[in-house]
Amino acid sequence: MRLGYHTGYWSAGPPPGAREAVHAADALGLDSVWTAEAYGSDAFTPLAWWGAGTRRVRLGTAIAQMSARTPTATAMAALTLDHLSGGRFVLGLGASGPQVVEGWYGQPYPRPLARTREYVAVVRQVLAREAPVRFDGEFYRLPLPADEGAGLGKALRSTVHPLRADLPIHLAAEGPKNVALAAEVADGWLPLFYSPRMDAEYRTRLADGFARRSPALRPAAAFEVVATVPVVLAGSVEEAADVVRPFVALYAGGMGAKGANFHRDVLDRLGYAEACDEVQAHFLAGDRARAAAAVPTELVRDVALVGTEHDVRAQLPTWRETAVTTVLAQADARTLPRLADLWAESGADAAAPARPDAGPSAG
Repeated sequence: MRLGYHTGYWSAGPPPGAREAVHAADALGLDSVWTAEAYGSDAFTPLAWWGAGTRRVRLGTAIAQMSARTPTATAMAALTLDHLSGGRFVLGLGASGPQVVEGWYGQPYPRPLARTREYVAVVRQVLAREAPVRFDGEFYRLPLPADEGAGLGKALRSTVHPLRADLPIHLAAEGPKNVALAAEVADGWLPLFYSPRMDAEYRTRLADGFARRSPALRPAAAFEVVATVPVVLAGSVEEAADVVRPFVALYAGGMGAKGANFHRDVLDRLGYAEACDEVQAHFLAGDRARAAAAVPTELVRDVALVGTEHDVRAQLPTWRETAVTTVLAQADARTLPRLADLWAESGADAAAPARPDAGPSAG
């Protein structure tokens, strides 16, 4: 199991210390650094800006929203960053949710799985650069049919030869069918709110997708599970959990409409439906403080690494037994050096290569 760093989202501006943390991750031997986007800062620009000062660490988007760009535009950004980083880029994609897709991007949200399948297929065609891009799908058609435009559309091939035709593509997924789709068509899965308690179910979903995986893709043995995990070191579990509660409350209560919140669905499946009812009610009423206070400590401990150094060290062996191949620490920049030490003490590797075993497994 490897260790990475997630810079998280922006609010008023770039997260304080983010650049230093990215460079520290490179110096400490971490596996990867990842950025995100919602409806403010984008994922590609900070990754390029901060990543320019690194030499070894992989650089990934977790996630770039598919509705934000056409598949060919995303492929252009990916191949550009891969060239600039010397082959260190990982393209993490996600469908986001209906509030953002329809409210911010003005695009329809229904049938996200089918749309994702087509999107990935177009990106892979661009990166393969075997012929001019042609695609006749339900959601994406290249070139545009003559009767729907000026009639001058031409199938084109990227002017730039991609550094890697097999540049890795990871998919964010939370529902069972989405997880299986990631295992079927992508090179990795980007889960949020992963819990070791659900590991057996996740392995089953991944196996469902692997059974339909094309032999033209990387083997299942090389598939990655790169999980974003909040990490807080403090004087006690409760003190550390208090730092994570607002994050959980935001996703359970406000990142999606009532009845259509896929983040909350993950927590419901963990057994916290009743607690999430309370969190959501407070959040939608505008009382974020009460929403955060309603997040149970056990929920936090299920999906995060929190407490004293002793507490976190004690939790690491359980995580090492899961399908997760890389833990993306969402942490204060000052936590990274000590976390890297704890990681080494636990026997995990910060930047170990993918294992040649039968799919993601322990270690």
